Amino acid sequence: MTGGLVAGIGIRPGTAAADILACLDEALAIAGLAGAPTPRFATLASRAGEAGMVAAAADRAAELVAVPDTALTDFAAACATHAPRIVARYGVGSVAEAAALAVAGPGGALVQPRIATGRVTCALARTAS
Repeated sequence: MTGGLVAGIGIRPGTAAADILACLDEALAIAGLAGAPTPRFATLASRAGEAGMVAAAADRAAELVAVPDTALTDFAAACATHAPRIVARYGVGSVAEAAALAVAGPGGALVQPRIATGRVTCALARTAS
């Protein structure tokens, strides 16, 4: 499969960059992609300005893409994970998965379902081209 990776990231307010990067690195390792570049980070618009998120994206030289909460529901059916609390709040099973798919664009595919580590969730999607 060709295309670039998108890291979908969900965080709680105040999450440190080191925690975000640790979760991302774990997701990459689980997917068999350890060390692969993730040129785009996708997260909720309400979390895109968080200091830890901004620092994590800068650390990896990644574009930080803010996804409006309302855009997530378009990807609800494609989510592999279904956390009841997240479904109730955002209408999707996984913010990380839906955000990654939203930014991956048409034909994008989930390559690593959401993993959770402490205050962070991460999923990986690949763009179609």
